[in-house]
Amino acid sequence: MLSLDLRPPTAARGTLTTPFPSRSHDDRLTEISSMLFASLSRSDQCRKGMQYLRGLLETPGRKSIRNIAALLGEQASEQNLHHFISGSTWDWTPLRRALAEHWIGERPPRAWVVQPVIIPKTGRHSVGVDKHFFPTLGQVLNAQRAIGVWAASDTISAPVNWRLHLPQTWLKDALRRSQVSIPDGVPVETLSESVVEACLEAVNRWRLPVRPFVLDSCEVHAVPIFTRLHTAGMPLLVSVCEDQPLTVADPALPGGGPGQLTAEQIMLMARDLRRPVMAADHRRGATPFTHWAATVRVTGPSLPAPSAGQGEVRLLGVGEEDGRWPAKLWLTNLTEVPPASLVRLSKLADRVDLDFTEITDRVGIRDFSGRSFDGWHRHVTLASAAHAVVALAKGAQ
Repeated sequence: MLSLDLRPPTAARGTLTTPFPSRSHDDRLTEISSMLFASLSRSDQCRKGMQYLRGLLETPGRKSIRNIAALLGEQASEQNLHHFISGSTWDWTPLRRALAEHWIGERPPRAWVVQPVIIPKTGRHSVGVDKHFFPTLGQVLNAQRAIGVWAASDTISAPVNWRLHLPQTWLKDALRRSQVSIPDGVPVETLSESVVEACLEAVNRWRLPVRPFVLDSCEVHAVPIFTRLHTAGMPLLVSVCEDQPLTVADPALPGGGPGQLTAEQIMLMARDLRRPVMAADHRRGATPFTHWAATVRVTGPSLPAPSAGQGEVRLLGVGEEDGRWPAKLWLTNLTEVPPASLVRLSKLADRVDLDFTEITDRVGIRDFSGRSFDGWHRHVTLASAAHAVVALAKGAQ
């Protein structure tokens, strides 16, 4: 579970507001800027983009446009930066795609990790903000909700695509849409549908390499996401809740029977099928330790059937040595991948969790103070580039 996204605003910021030393990232900043802004036709836009990137990296505290302008001094006024982010016409999609391709060339990913992100807000005028109940927190927050798609390897990760989830209260209100410049073509989506679209955009439309999608979140409905991406031919590893109803379709599990059981009940029955595997926990350091894992072939009323030509589905149970069994449950269509490799793949969600805390939040991914749809997307695109600058500089040390 990506716990960093589900903390209250006071805990989310903590002390992670110190800027990154400029000398540690200058070379990477120049390299990424020359690649990133190649699609911008105007030199003044390239210059402002470079200035904004440097501001995200070096501004202490909150990375608002006002604070970035204060850091830059005479180089750029607050009004000019605000127009560049919120009122200009440059398209963020070519920048994201260029950043993704650059990152893949530098750090080939093992998987695409999908991360729902909560962005707490105090007012109601920022695009997409609404009151939501978050089961993991057990409370209601006034917040924006976004989906990040990350390129992840064992040692580092970076966000390459974002999708802002817009509630019906925004999309069906013509005045609110107009006030924050939501384009006419933006459809009404559930949060799960936003996850699917963010994934398909990155792989199908940008033609990025196919890698397993790893999703670990209790804040979205996992099975509809699994079914749609499975049907689209995507390799998947998606966490499910303990009470997810499934049917055993595996002769290796005695007593499974034809009726529905919960995912937890199935894995309790599969206790004797467990095998030890070694995998690191990125939150505890790089040293691997023993986990227990088992897989069971399953079906379900909401899952695609193997007869549809998309292959079978397996339930993966994971537990720590001397810990609770099962501690974590996953659905996967990676039927040729051994349980040990699946466990290591699942740990990439923790890699993203760590990098979000140590880098992404520090470069201000949740700090956009404007209200517009375009402004939000431009800000998170440049914050993703700032993350890449820090991560690549860190990896070169």
